[in-house]
Amino acid sequence: MSDSGRWNPYVAGGLSGLVMVGSVALSNAYFGASTTFVRMAGMIEKAFAPEHVAGLAYFTKEAPIVDWQWMFVVGILLGAFVAAMLSGTYRVQAVPDMWRERFGMSAGLRGVAAFVGGFLALFGARLAGGCPSGHGLSGVAQLAGSGLVSLVCFFVGGLIVARLLYGGRR
Repeated sequence: MSDSGRWNPYVAGGLSGLVMVGSVALSNAYFGASTTFVRMAGMIEKAFAPEHVAGLAYFTKEAPIVDWQWMFVVGILLGAFVAAMLSGTYRVQAVPDMWRERFGMSAGLRGVAAFVGGFLALFGARLAGGCPSGHGLSGVAQLAGSGLVSLVCFFVGGLIVARLLYGGRR
């Protein structure tokens, strides 16, 4: 961490690269997370209707189980929490400052926007056959041209959406 308590992006990027190398070495699989959310939905549904889940072709291919990808997603959540705690930047906030300045104090509006954005991102990830970490990070690590194109498109799309939502302010 730097003197400001924030993580150095080069160190964080290097550590992410080491995690990816470890992922390939230990599980022979690259980063990816979107399948985890579908599997989690299958695990929840299995608790209420196990015969229905057993009859779905998707869940015979992608079993609704806790696997390395599921643990990877949990690790992202825990790692973000630990990093925020160590940097001293952790705080509970229903409406982030940038959102409040642009759209007001409505936690309901923020929640609806987050839900819709998350739904669209997950829908797009499933439609594309993988999430940004799967296509971008893992694709680039494999020197796949499609991975590089995906990563560039994700960043450009993010910049455009941020500009539309928040304008040119810093």
